[in-house]
Amino acid sequence: MTDLVVTVYYHPEDPHAREVLTWLEDLAPRYRARVVRMDLGQYPRLAHRLGTRVQVEVGRYRLAAPIDQRRLEVTLAAAREGQDFRAELLGHKAVASTKIPLGDRIFFWVSKHFLTGFLLFMGLFVTLPFLAPVLMHLGWEGPARAIYKAYSITCHQLAFRSWFLFGDQPAYPRAAAHVKGWRTFGEVTGLDEQDLWTARAYIGDEEVGYKVAICQRDIALWGMFFLFTLVYWLLKRRGRRIRPLKWYWWALAAVPIGLDGLSQLLSQIPGSFIPYRESTPFLRTLTGAIFGLATAWFMVPQMDESMDEAYRLLLKQYPSLAQRKHEGEGR
Repeated sequence: MTDLVVTVYYHPEDPHAREVLTWLEDLAPRYRARVVRMDLGQYPRLAHRLGTRVQVEVGRYRLAAPIDQRRLEVTLAAAREGQDFRAELLGHKAVASTKIPLGDRIFFWVSKHFLTGFLLFMGLFVTLPFLAPVLMHLGWEGPARAIYKAYSITCHQLAFRSWFLFGDQPAYPRAAAHVKGWRTFGEVTGLDEQDLWTARAYIGDEEVGYKVAICQRDIALWGMFFLFTLVYWLLKRRGRRIRPLKWYWWALAAVPIGLDGLSQLLSQIPGSFIPYRESTPFLRTLTGAIFGLATAWFMVPQMDESMDEAYRLLLKQYPSLAQRKHEGEGR
């Protein structure tokens, strides 16, 4: 006969929760019930959703404090009767397999650790482009070029729109950018500033320095995405949440990067009616940072909430996932 799974969401310091658990221990043998204890202190994401009151979930029934013993017993009896009826109707002794599919186990782990994993991924994604010029400076050309090659899929890597490390200047913009006090890309390299393929392939040298593997705008965009994710992660660990940015604020934040990037692109098309312009390192960084922050604020809370919901649904479907190593401790 299949056990009746009773899930208790509680805080250990709650005296009413301890009382409910004592009642369940007495009633469990009578109704062939297995009690799964969910200490909300160990599951902050559930605690945020469920609050501080003890809750009991059995089948389709959910009880919330205040709970009395009579009400608890009636609920267990109803759930037991319903489960036995379904088992008899289906001609099985058990209505559900206790075996948890591998796919669900994997997705449970992913949903549980999603935010931490995403934070680590973003940290790695933002850090590796800076490792490339460091490796070039140290003479480890092979690993450095592998990083440049990998990031060439995600970014144009034009040298005159990139930051440089270990050189005389942090950047070498085109002459058309009119950045006072900085030597231009053409001056320091002798290369044609209109040759995009050469500018993309150019990495640097000991005098000029070595370019970061993604452009100035991408560094700002992904850097702010990572920083927001880090702040969100830290606040969540302290029981605080940041609500997603409204879509219209995100759309507004896209205007500066759209104007700066699109006007630059259109102005450089042969025969364009828009006066030729080249954006500056400052404008690329500023517009990228604004858009990166807004995009992270719009996306990260929504992704995290979706994973939290999936995590909770899997816990509800497979209560055994939440069982501690020493199930029944303290009974």
